[in-house]
Amino acid sequence: MLKVNEYFGGNVKSIAFETKECPATVGVMKPGEYEFGTSSMELVTVVSGLMEVLLPGETNWRSFMPQETFVVEKDKKFNLRIKTDTAYICLYK
Repeated sequence: MLKVNEYFGGNVKSIAFETKECPATVGVMKPGEYEFGTSSMELVTVVSGLMEVLLPGETNWRSFMPQETFVVEKDKKFNLRIKTDTAYICLYK
């Protein structure tokens, strides 16, 4: 079953689904700055566009381009800066 999620006034939209291994979402973000929290470990892969990410415990922003993945541990917050429409897939472990 697919579930549509919408955040930040519609600037972030995703569709949740189940893979063979774990739950996942695919989504798109409009330009903006966002903070997310995790309830499980998340593996985020950029599909198109660019994500600037401030990971938990870090002070420097890192840029992730298509086909690059970053990991956020369970029960952490992370920040994103999106400058152009950006698509991603997120796996929840």
